[in-house]
Amino acid sequence: MHALRPSPDEKTIGSRDLTQWRSRPGRWLREVFTALADRLRNTDLAALTLLGVAAVLAVGATMLAGEIYESVTSGHGITQLDEPVLQAMVASRTPGFTTFVAAFSNSGGALWMTIITGVAIAAVCLRWRRWTPLVLMLIAVGGSLAMTVVGKRLTDRARPPYELAVPPYETSASFPSGHTLNSIVITGMFCYLLVSHLTNTLARVSTITMGAVYTISMGLSRVYLGHHWLTDVLAAWCLGLAWLAVVITAHRLWLTDHQSHALPRHGKRSERALAQDGDGS
Repeated sequence: MHALRPSPDEKTIGSRDLTQWRSRPGRWLREVFTALADRLRNTDLAALTLLGVAAVLAVGATMLAGEIYESVTSGHGITQLDEPVLQAMVASRTPGFTTFVAAFSNSGGALWMTIITGVAIAAVCLRWRRWTPLVLMLIAVGGSLAMTVVGKRLTDRARPPYELAVPPYETSASFPSGHTLNSIVITGMFCYLLVSHLTNTLARVSTITMGAVYTISMGLSRVYLGHHWLTDVLAAWCLGLAWLAVVITAHRLWLTDHQSHALPRHGKRSERALAQDGDGS
C-alpha cells in the first residue's frame, strides 16, 4: 500500500479540479487552512483538517436541522405531517412488499451495514493500493455514529406506537433515524470515492443516482415499517448531507495543500497565480 498521499485520480471529478476553489468562501477557507497547516508544519493530520473545516461548517449543519429539531421539541410545524404520513404508509402495506421492505431496511442496520462497508472499503483499498478511502470512511462513519448517539440522547423522542410498527420492535430513541443517517453518509462517501475514479460521465451520473435512490429508499422504509416518524428521517438526511460536506471539503483541502507543496519553487508560477487562473475558469 502507498502512504497516505493523494494520487492524480483523486484530484479531479470529470473535468472538475478539486484543488481549485472558485467561490469566495472556498478561497477564504483554503487560505485559512493553508496558513494553519504551514504554522503547524503537518498537513497530514486528518483530525486537524476536519476540526478546521467542521468549525466553519458547523453552523450550516445546525441551520439544516434546526427547524426540524425545533418542531420536534415543540410539537408544531412539520411534525404535523408525521401522523398522516405514517397512517398513509400503514394503509399501503401488503404482506409481500412489507417482507421486501423489511429485508431492504436490514441492509442499513448495524450488522449488515458494517459487513457490507468493511468488505467494500477493503476491496477499494486493495484495488487502488491506497489507504485514503479507509481513512475517509472511518472519519465519515465516526461522525455519523456520534451524531446519531448525541441526537437520540438529546431528544429522547418516542418511536411510533408498536401497534403501527412491523416487528421486530426497536427500543432506542427515535430522533434522528440512525439507519437513514448512517446510510446517507456511507453511501455518499462511496459515491464520492468512486466518481473521482470514473472517467465516463454516464457512469458517474449512474453512480450518484443509484446512491441517491438507495438513501432515499432507506429513509422511507423506516417510516413504512413504523420504526420512525417522517421528521426523524428528514433530520437524518439533513445531518448526513451536512457531515458529508464537512468530510469532502476536508479532503479537498488536504488535496489542495499537497498540491501546493508539490509545486516546484522555481520555474513555475506561484500558487496564487494558478488559483487566480482557476477562479476565472
